[in-house]
Amino acid sequence: MNEEFLQYIWANKLFNKPQKTECGKDIEIISIGELNKDSGPDFFNAKIKIDNTIWAGNVEIHTNSLNWYNHKHHLDKAYNNTILHVVEKNDGEVTLENGQILPAVKITYDKKYTNNYLNLISEPQIIKCSKKLKIINEIELTFWLQHLLIDRIQKKTEQFLTILNQNNNDWEESFYILTAQYFGFKVNSLPFQLLAKSTPQKILAKYKSNHQSIEAILFGQSGLLPKKTDNKYIASLINEYSFIQHKHNLQPIEAHLWKFMRMRPMGYPTIRISQFAQLISKSQSLFSKIIETETIHSLIKLLNCETSDYWINHFIFEKKSDNKRKPLGKTSVYGLILNVVVPTLFAWGEHTENILYKERGLNFIEKIPNEQNSIINEWKKIGIKPKKSSDTQALLHLYNNYCKKSNCVNCRIGHLLIKK
Repeated sequence: MNEEFLQYIWANKLFNKPQKTECGKDIEIISIGELNKDSGPDFFNAKIKIDNTIWAGNVEIHTNSLNWYNHKHHLDKAYNNTILHVVEKNDGEVTLENGQILPAVKITYDKKYTNNYLNLISEPQIIKCSKKLKIINEIELTFWLQHLLIDRIQKKTEQFLTILNQNNNDWEESFYILTAQYFGFKVNSLPFQLLAKSTPQKILAKYKSNHQSIEAILFGQSGLLPKKTDNKYIASLINEYSFIQHKHNLQPIEAHLWKFMRMRPMGYPTIRISQFAQLISKSQSLFSKIIETETIHSLIKLLNCETSDYWINHFIFEKKSDNKRKPLGKTSVYGLILNVVVPTLFAWGEHTENILYKERGLNFIEKIPNEQNSIINEWKKIGIKPKKSSDTQALLHLYNNYCKKSNCVNCRIGHLLIKK
């Protein structure tokens, strides 16, 4: 069996209590410790009793004891506080980096757990438990979805806090960068992030009274602005950007970073940049306005934006298209709230120690219509019908972080099915 499964058995205390170490000493597991999801030993802060001595420290788990050497733990000082080696097969004694022999025990457990686990992960569907979900109590499922929602928000909050740390705790700049990152969707997230980082929000703030200047700066910095043209609008952007670029010593990013292939024209980076320019130009101190906005109606109104007039009949520079207004769209606005505004409110709530901002974020989620996409359709096919937006957010998180990765041992549903 793999080490992840053995860690699951240990973490959930599903093993048979060992009576002796592999060298014949009496052993008692007082505390299994805490699962470590980062580098280092598998479990921290465990407590065991060997003969008459109580030890406190870390536990490492392997399928075979000699994997200790295969993984180079005997050369790593981080493992010197390991007090117990838990193995399925003991094929040799091992030592710590300091030369001390590491006590070992064999892990044994009811084979029904192995059978249930193998039956679960061998299902061909991405959602492994699709055929067995009906035996899960609805209360258990609701509890797990609530946990997943908070976990999803927390992970997105951590992403914002990373950006905040990189920007010396400048909340306005960090919110601007996170917003830009979202405007690129998955395909153009990176170039949009690079665009924002190469174009500080403080420079754009100097031109907020002039929408065309904002658009000129962003298109110029994107590298997508043509070098010359006969079109009056484009020429004005080129001239405006040339002056501002020289004044602030701006360096544009490479145009080849942007992706247009296999995208709907409404998602082209040119359209998204123009929409982003309007959002920036119409909303001075956008972060400050966001944390002051208390109703979903006001928030949607604040975030609504559309392209400038040139883009009504263009999708790319110099090439005409159908005449159509190109707003951000309700689905994109909702996505902006879920992926940018809510994590920011949670981060601000933690910073100010004011739970009201977190509650407001959760309230915004509840007011947003259910997300409709292929993943949610998969859940509906197997009988899970989300009642509100918080359910769809939790199901997306479950699918992406557990189902797609066959991470059943860390899923509450998977755990219940393995135990059965």
